[in-house]
Amino acid sequence: MSKLPVFFIPHGGGPCFFMEWPAPNPWKKMELFLAGFIKELPERPIALVVISAHWEASTIGVSTSPAPQLIYDYHNFPAHTYKLTWPAQGDQALAGRIEQKLSADGVSCELQAERGFDHGVFVPLKVAVPNADIPTVVLSLRSDFDPEFHLKVGASIECFREEGVLIIASGMSYHNLQVMRSGVQSPESGAFDAWLTETVQSEALVRDVQLQSWRRAPFARFCHPTEEHLVPLFVASGAAGYDVGRCIFTDRVLGGAISAYRFG
Repeated sequence: MSKLPVFFIPHGGGPCFFMEWPAPNPWKKMELFLAGFIKELPERPIALVVISAHWEASTIGVSTSPAPQLIYDYHNFPAHTYKLTWPAQGDQALAGRIEQKLSADGVSCELQAERGFDHGVFVPLKVAVPNADIPTVVLSLRSDFDPEFHLKVGASIECFREEGVLIIASGMSYHNLQVMRSGVQSPESGAFDAWLTETVQSEALVRDVQLQSWRRAPFARFCHPTEEHLVPLFVASGAAGYDVGRCIFTDRVLGGAISAYRFG
């Protein structure tokens, strides 16, 4: 099997892809992107490793449940969205190997048998893999959000790409919820998005240096008042190795510029 790419994808807002919206549906283009990004690969992954913006821990967690439950970690949405299903299996053997590799590379981590799939995992993947027929392992973020550390996490797991494992970083390139809920257009998000895309499309060493100093980017803190939705991109960049990234999706959603990236 050829080496698989790495993706940084937007996972939307709560269960947004499974709700009724007045026309035009602000999430429709993102949904169509998510429906195709795995199907378009020349080879089907044997497993998915997802780094979720919605799992923070004091050390990197690695999910090991053979049949993860869904975590409906969103609030005040329609009742039917708390009955969504996505019964993908876990992969204990892969999780164990990831834990061993991270530990060997000096990354403190813990196997987590009780961890299920939060909405940063099951919402986009219910669109991308509707039959839930690819085993999936989830990695947490470390709660200090240190860019250099998360680049190191990614670099440690890059080797699994050679084995047919698809690494997916699930977050949002823009995540100012207060502004998005207001519906006001955000030119600030466009400036940050342009910086982020230029950074991702730079050669690897420049890219990683730029990401480590992301707070200096135009309107960085406006676009990410808290950075948990950007941090999965650091892991993706580390896992990309020397592969150059490119923007594969961009749209304006609720006034904000939001993009997705592929490495390799």
